[in-house]
Amino acid sequence: MKNAIILHGTCSEQEYLDTQSPPLSSNHWIPWLQKQLLIFGIHARTPQMPEAHKPDYLRWKTEFEMTMDEDVKILIGHSCGGGFLTRWLSENTISFETVVLVAPWLDPDRVKTTDFFDFNIDKNLPTRINNFSLLISNDDDKDILESVEMIKTSLPSIKVYEFEDRGHFTIEESKRNDFPELLEVILREAA
Repeated sequence: MKNAIILHGTCSEQEYLDTQSPPLSSNHWIPWLQKQLLIFGIHARTPQMPEAHKPDYLRWKTEFEMTMDEDVKILIGHSCGGGFLTRWLSENTISFETVVLVAPWLDPDRVKTTDFFDFNIDKNLPTRINNFSLLISNDDDKDILESVEMIKTSLPSIKVYEFEDRGHFTIEESKRNDFPELLEVILREAA
């Protein structure tokens, strides 16, 4: 059986502390995608990264690596989760079948993080990933679009899927809690 890991992004301190908000690992389209992958025979894990409102790379790395095993063939990261995967994959020479970055964020202006994204993108990443894709909406925030350009410049062979009017692929911006286009990309590439 193939396994997948779906990583959420960051949030504000207010959202993090809001007792009425679900944890990020159970928010937006993540639970829907996890269920769909299970239906298709892919065991999907959605770890909750520690203190998502103030991401710390070493803490996220420890949590992420606790969910890893030899059956993990698919990685999906949203926003800061996509940026985290870009760094982790650049620093670890492990091969994967499919990696999908959804609106990846690298905090280009270091507004929210200090050293979380202090790394160089490994230009050889595509040689270790059979299917490497990036999904972006053209109306996302400037720092996300800048992050995407950094990744596309470093990894020109990455497959890019562009959307309109989906914002940051959150429930609030896309007005949906599903993401069938993402599921289609994963299933097509993981086949």
